[in-house]
Amino acid sequence: MQDYEPDDVDFALIHALQIEPRASWKALAPALAVDPVTLSRRYQRLLNAGLIWITGYDPGTPGRGALIEIECAPGQSVSTAEAISEDPMVASIDFTAGGRDLLLTLMAEDSVDTSRFLLHRLGEYPAIRRARTHLITEVLFEAGNWRLRTLSAEQVAKVPAARPPRPRAARTVAPGLKRLIHHELGIDGRAPTTAIAERAGVSNQRITDAIATMRRDGSLRLRTDVARTYSEWPIYAWYFMQVPAPLVERLRTSLGKIEEVRLAVLVASEYNLIMAVWLRTLNDVHRFELLLEKLLPGSRVADRSVVMQIGKHLGHILDDRGRATGPVVSMISPDPT
Repeated sequence: MQDYEPDDVDFALIHALQIEPRASWKALAPALAVDPVTLSRRYQRLLNAGLIWITGYDPGTPGRGALIEIECAPGQSVSTAEAISEDPMVASIDFTAGGRDLLLTLMAEDSVDTSRFLLHRLGEYPAIRRARTHLITEVLFEAGNWRLRTLSAEQVAKVPAARPPRPRAARTVAPGLKRLIHHELGIDGRAPTTAIAERAGVSNQRITDAIATMRRDGSLRLRTDVARTYSEWPIYAWYFMQVPAPLVERLRTSLGKIEEVRLAVLVASEYNLIMAVWLRTLNDVHRFELLLEKLLPGSRVADRSVVMQIGKHLGHILDDRGRATGPVVSMISPDPT
């Protein structure tokens, strides 16, 4: 993979794509003061270097997702992660230091699939010594809302919003077509509608309408991710917390103001809140813990883990520098079979 060091224009482009992942280069040009051809070329260079990837996914409903802590036999964490990464239900895999070797993010079709994976499929990996499961009951904040903060407020305002469905567009999307769109955009969030239409055997306008409808009703989310080691937040950590129930409501409004937070979920386990954060230095791991306990009086950080390496992220296989390398493992098959 060709190495490439992104510059300020690249980071501005990434920020803009975090706001609207499928914005056209022509639409982004005024906000970034860069011509469309240059934006297209820079995006392709970032993509080829594995520094950026855009993913479409179905956020689903509570009860179908989980975080799973894995302890492996000595020396078996890499081979175990490689084997598990082939499972489309496993969206992400982190190699962690601390009380676990791997931390998996599971995105299942429904609660039945979640149970099937936990009760049966995990047993297919002989090197797993122990697994602890935290069922996600609610997502308070997710990384699709996280931003680089490179653009000014004026530039952010110029980034076009996603187009709403046409007034004539169908109000619902057929399950088979929805599944195909999830599959194609799970591999490439900027996949052209013409390519998806050809695969589906329908018109380009129908795909355009379906994507807009799914984004409006919340059954499709798009997010732009950047290789962490190339950002200003190279340290990645997980916090496992016990938070008094009355404070949970405060979290709903305050988490978006804490720039380090990437993910915050309520879980049904010995903890009730698990958070993933990006930090600037390793020393910030403890400083951030103190900040959390100050912001949430009565809360306790019961455990924490620093991520040494990301093996898989939303279906994208990453290298030891956090760059997307492929192959992409779609989180959903194109048809029910």
